[in-house]
Amino acid sequence: MIAAWVPDNETERLDALYDYKILDTNSEPAFDELTLLATYICKTPIALISLLDRDRQWFKSIIGPMPSETSRDIAFCSYCILQTDLMIVPDTLEDERFINNPWVISEPKIRFYGGYPLITDEGFAIGTLCVMDSMPRNLARSQTESLKLISSQIMRLFNLRRHLLNLSQEVDQCWKSLQV
Repeated sequence: MIAAWVPDNETERLDALYDYKILDTNSEPAFDELTLLATYICKTPIALISLLDRDRQWFKSIIGPMPSETSRDIAFCSYCILQTDLMIVPDTLEDERFINNPWVISEPKIRFYGGYPLITDEGFAIGTLCVMDSMPRNLARSQTESLKLISSQIMRLFNLRRHLLNLSQEVDQCWKSLQV
C-alpha cells in the first residue's frame, strides 16, 4: 500500500534515493554509531536511520526494538519527509495522524517521535534520522540541534559512500578495458 501523503516530487525523490544504492545493504558501524549517539543525546530507547522507498520504510540503522522495515503507510517518517526541518510529535495519542497507528496502539507503543529529514544536496528528502520513546515528552534545544548535526553527518556519509561506489565502478570499467 502506498502512503497517501507523498511529496509532490516523489518520482524524482525516489530516483535520488535509488542513486545512493543503499537500500537493503548490511549494517555499517559508522551509521550505527551515529544512531546510538542520537539515543544517548535524546535519552530515548529507539533511534533509526530510515529510508522511504515507494511502499516501504527500510532502516539502515536500528537502535531499539524495531523490525528491519515496515510498510510506508504506517511510517511516522512519511510525514517527516514532507518538511525540511525537525518534526516533533510530543504525544502520539494527541495527534490525529498517529492515534490509530499500529506502532502506537501496540508494541512498541510509540508515544513520542522526533525526526529530521535526510535531504540530498539536490533537495530531496530520502529518509530521516528519528528518535522515539514509549512516553510522551519533548526535546531540549540542545537535543534538537544535535539531531540536526547528526543528520548532516549521515548525509555526508551517504554522499561519501555513493562517491566511493561510483569511483569503484569506474576503476573496474577501466581495468576491464585495459584487459581486452
